[in-house]
Amino acid sequence: MSNHSPATGRSLLYLVVAGIAWGTAGAAASLLFLASDLGPLALSFWRCAGGLVVLLGVLAVRRPARAAARGRRRPSAVSLIGTGLMFTVFQAAYFGAVRETGLAVGTVVTLGAGPVLIALGARYWMGERLGWGGVAAVGGALGGLAVLVLGSGGGEVRPLGVGWALLSAAGYAGMTLRARWLGRRGAGGDPLVTTAWSVGVGTVCLLPLAAVEGLLPHTGEPTRVLWLLVYVAVVPTALAYALYFTGAAAVRAATVSVIMLIEPVSAAVIAVTVLGERLTGAVVLGTVLLLSAVGALITAEARRPAGGAGRPEGRPAREAQSALT
Repeated sequence: MSNHSPATGRSLLYLVVAGIAWGTAGAAASLLFLASDLGPLALSFWRCAGGLVVLLGVLAVRRPARAAARGRRRPSAVSLIGTGLMFTVFQAAYFGAVRETGLAVGTVVTLGAGPVLIALGARYWMGERLGWGGVAAVGGALGGLAVLVLGSGGGEVRPLGVGWALLSAAGYAGMTLRARWLGRRGAGGDPLVTTAWSVGVGTVCLLPLAAVEGLLPHTGEPTRVLWLLVYVAVVPTALAYALYFTGAAAVRAATVSVIMLIEPVSAAVIAVTVLGERLTGAVVLGTVLLLSAVGALITAEARRPAGGAGRPEGRPAREAQSALT
C-alpha cells in the first residue's frame, strides 16, 4: 500500500505540463519574429500584459465559494510583489544574456545554474536533502541540457552575458524557493492570484524597456501575429505559471527545477517536428539524458511519504525559517 500524497502526484503532473507549455513559447516567439519586427522585450511585455488580462478575467468569473474552499492563507501584497520582482528579473535578465552571449550559452548558464542554486538554497533554508541519487539525477540533467543546447547550436561565452544569465538564474531560484517555502507554511495563497501579481509586476517593469525597443509590431500578417500573441499570453504564461506555482508549493524545490528542464526538450521537439529543423545526434542524446534524469526524480518524489518532504532537517534550516517568519 502506497503512503505518498495524491496531491504530490498532481503537482508533479502540473509541473510537467507547465514545462512543456514553456517550451512552446520559444516556437511561438520564433514565428512572431519572422512575421513582424517585434523585439524580445516588447514580446515579454505583451506576454505579461496579455497573461494579466486573461488571469483577471478568470478571477472575475470564478465562483467565490470555490476560491474560499481552498483554505489557503493569503500572502501579503509585499510578498506577492516580491515574487513578481523575482519573476521579472528571471525574464528580463535572460533576454539580456541571450543578447550578450547568444541563445545557446545564455540558456545553458541560466537553466544550468538554476538547479544548483535551488538545491543549495533548499538545503540551507529548508533542510531538503536530495541524497546521492538526487545529486546524480541533477548532474545527469545538467549534462543533458549542455549536450542538447550547446551540441545543436554553439555560442561565444562573454562575461557580461554570463553575468546576466546568472542573475536570471538567481531570480528563477528565488521564485522557486519562495513558492516552496510559502507552500510548506500553508501560506502559498491562490496560484491564480500569485500568477496575476507576478505578470502584473512584470508588465509594469517591462513597459518602459519595451517602449524604448518599440511596443507595436509592424507586420504584413496582423491576424497571425495577433493569434500568436494570444497564444503566448494564454498557454505558456497564464496557464503554465498558474500550474508552476501550484506544483512548486508541494514538491521539493530542487526537484521542481529539474522537472522544468523539460522546457528545452519541448522546444527542441517542436523545432524539429514543426519548424523543420534538422534532428541531430546531440538533440537525441541530450533529450534522452534529460528525460531520464527527470523521470528518476519524478519517481523518487512520488514515492516519498505524505508530508515527509515538508519537515525541515538540521539547525540551519530551522534558524533561517525562523528569521524569514
